Amino acid sequence: MPSFDIVSEVDMHEVNNAIDQANREVGNRFDFKGVDARFVLTESLDISVSAEVDFQLHQMMDILRGKLVKRGIDVKALKEGDIEVTGHKAVMPVNLQQGIESNLARKIVKMIKDSKKKVQTAIQGDKLRVTGKKRDDLQEVISLLKEAKLDIPLQYNNFRD
Repeated sequence: MPSFDIVSEVDMHEVNNAIDQANREVGNRFDFKGVDARFVLTESLDISVSAEVDFQLHQMMDILRGKLVKRGIDVKALKEGDIEVTGHKAVMPVNLQQGIESNLARKIVKMIKDSKKKVQTAIQGDKLRVTGKKRDDLQEVISLLKEAKLDIPLQYNNFRD
């Protein structure tokens, strides 16, 4: 029986490269000369954005988004936190969303069932497995999910015939 997996993953190697490029650009830009502004990838695979003032953080996020898009990473995977200003430093945590949360997984399963396609969908941890008798049904499910406006990027891999 044909099947495929629906996942939401981010290539951490490409994220690391994008952060390095963004740090280099911030270091070279005239409006950031003499400013302690940088991106740091934490152990929990989040990005810490720090600068002296909060409006600089927004400029830095535009730089980071541009670098991520050039590297083929969907910016919907970024979840910006609240800006914390302490003294002469502003810090904003940016969470990288990995995996599909259970509430969203149930919503996707319900969407697929409501479409009346002849497929079965199973939640397996932070991914979904879709199986069906025909390859065309699976491709229709992929196109259905691509048209749906979900707030996380989805990838479709492990397609088996």
